[in-house]
This record gives sequence, structure tokens and C-alpha cells, in this order.
Amino acid sequence: MDKIIIKMKKEVSDKIIEICNRFNNEAGELINVLHQTQDYLGYLPAEAQELIAERLHIATAKVYGVVSFYSFFTMVPKGKYPISVCMGTACYVRGAEKVLDAFTNELQIPVGETDKDGLFSITSLRCVGACGLAPVAMVEGKVYGRLAPANVKSIIKEYRDMEK
Repeated sequence: MDKIIIKMKKEVSDKIIEICNRFNNEAGELINVLHQTQDYLGYLPAEAQELIAERLHIATAKVYGVVSFYSFFTMVPKGKYPISVCMGTACYVRGAEKVLDAFTNELQIPVGETDKDGLFSITSLRCVGACGLAPVAMVEGKVYGRLAPANVKSIIKEYRDMEK
């Protein structure tokens, strides 16, 4: 464990250990531990996965397998304002792909990446459950519906203005 702790700040490793302890270091609680760790860190870096594996007495490969299988988990830091564009059937048919392209063009980053300022990251997802508002995007949990590519600049500006 000492070499894992050296790779990350002690306060971070202490928090991960606390999360694991909260679930009695039980391997069957892996997903709960991962959720809470990602809530704390914003993502699941390799060092965190290694520490979780050690604390839950499971192989690091198993932890990595779960993290890489479920789309909710990410190994890449998200931006302060994560953007998710719905690509479900209703949204896709109503132009979600063009909205997604507008976000990637405006921010100059591909899907799955974070911009250089660490403010925005972009992901696509299958369904937000707001099909009547299609196409839909969410920014930090706020839903924007009936979007067109022309709306993207003002959405980005709204969040950039909050940073000033």
C-alpha cells in the first residue's frame, strides 16, 4: 500500500480508504466504492483503482474491468461543467449529432475529452429520459432541450460568464 499512497496525496488515499472501510472492504461493494470514489475525485485514476483493489482484496484487473465496462465511470478527469449530449433515438432523429458536433467544434475537443482550461468535457449518452424535448444536452445536470447547433455558443458563454 505504501507505494500506492506515494503516487497520490495522503488526503486522497485516506479518503479512498475511508470509503472502502465504510463498505467493510467487501469485494461485493466494488461498484458502491467506485461510485463514491468517483464522486469524491471526479474520475477514477489508475492509482485509485489500485488502492481500491488492494483494500477490497481483489485483482486490479477486476476493478479496471468494471470501470471500463460501465459508461458511468471515467478514468479521465471531467471538466468543471461536464456536457452530455443525448444520442437516444428521439434526440438522434431530431439532430443530436449536429448539436454534438457544434459542441466539439466550439470547444475544439473530441467527445470524451476535457478542454485545456478544465472547464468543459463532452460525452454522449443513450437517453436522458426527456424525449419530448429532443434533442437534449445536459450541462452539469441542467437539461437544455429542443437544441439546435446555433444554441451551443450561448450555452458555452453562459458557463464561461459564471467563471468571470
